[in-house]
Amino acid sequence: MAAISLKQKPLVLAFVLYLSISATTSAFTSSAPSFPPSVNQPELLTYPTTLIASILSTLGFQELSSAAVDANLSTSTPITIFAPSDSSLLTCPSCSLPLLLQEHAVPGLYPNHFLRNLAFGTKLETLASEHCLTITSSAAQNVSTRVVFVNGVEISEPDLFNNGVFLIHGLRGFVSHLSPLSCNVERMTTLSFPQPWLHKSPLSSIMRLMLKDAIIRLRFGGYSIVSLALKVKFGELSELKSMTVFALDDISIFSGAGYAYLHHFRFHVVPNRRLMAADLLSLQAATTLPTMEIGQNLVVTAAGGGGQFSPVKINYVKVTTMDLLHNSRIVVHAVSTAFPRMHHHLSLTDGAAVEEAYRPPCDISLDGGFCEVAAPVPAGIRSTSDIIGRLDDRDGL
Repeated sequence: MAAISLKQKPLVLAFVLYLSISATTSAFTSSAPSFPPSVNQPELLTYPTTLIASILSTLGFQELSSAAVDANLSTSTPITIFAPSDSSLLTCPSCSLPLLLQEHAVPGLYPNHFLRNLAFGTKLETLASEHCLTITSSAAQNVSTRVVFVNGVEISEPDLFNNGVFLIHGLRGFVSHLSPLSCNVERMTTLSFPQPWLHKSPLSSIMRLMLKDAIIRLRFGGYSIVSLALKVKFGELSELKSMTVFALDDISIFSGAGYAYLHHFRFHVVPNRRLMAADLLSLQAATTLPTMEIGQNLVVTAAGGGGQFSPVKINYVKVTTMDLLHNSRIVVHAVSTAFPRMHHHLSLTDGAAVEEAYRPPCDISLDGGFCEVAAPVPAGIRSTSDIIGRLDDRDGL
């Protein structure tokens, strides 16, 4: 067999990582479990439809404002609206304003500086299902001077309004009604998503929007491989109520941790629980967290609260950045490496069987590695927290 050159290795690794995700997905999708929602499920904030109508009216977009209620925009998710002026809309008397508003709105927040940095021809799927807008920009060397276009229409008034829920850009004209084929070109490299779940509940619709938001933001935030993993597992993940993802950045994945992380990606997802930074810091040592791999739990091996000198550790791995990304259903935290597996063993104390930890080598292997860890000890049995404390201080984890 011919040797692989140094220049070919990154491409071969990327291909192997993608195949690993796809293979793992096919093994689990057909028997995806139904996870119970967390008792700590956050209440979803709902904004009245009249709020966005009022904002558009205040900004001078009277035509769009009058169509906001009929457009039935989802007001429980972040939305970016590319707003055409009243004078331009008057030139299209046959246009359906509610549909046009849906076609000019995309899930997620896209400030102008972010749009300038998108690849030329990037497609954004709109709130009108299976219809995409195409983002281009002028070829200025200085990114800060680039002019952004939406389907060829210039964004003349960028970042007119942004309150963290709604972001509005003013357009110099308007985009004509989109074709049902507008998302079909280079579909795997666009920001569009398959939608075979047309008869799902409103809650699953919200989760799909939140997944799209996370996928897009991770893709352009240095976590493109994790973004790809979420997209490959989109159908399975969209069935959850919420989730917490522990993510590795692209540099770490291509530095050697990629196989262990992607092959066991489901082991890094806590289903139906949105654990923000405050929630993680409140967890006690030896707390277990369920994952999407049935029967495989994560274990808090070091409680946080001590700042950078005492970070939260899960399966002995540091959580390096909390709340890296979050929306109403999903939170992503960065970790330093893939989680190793946690195994238990039984010992006898005063005639009772007790799960107890001992100090073996902590092996991080291509299969995700393994460590030994103590489980919570019943009342009256000798505590093993001192052993956990010693294990928490391992160098590098």
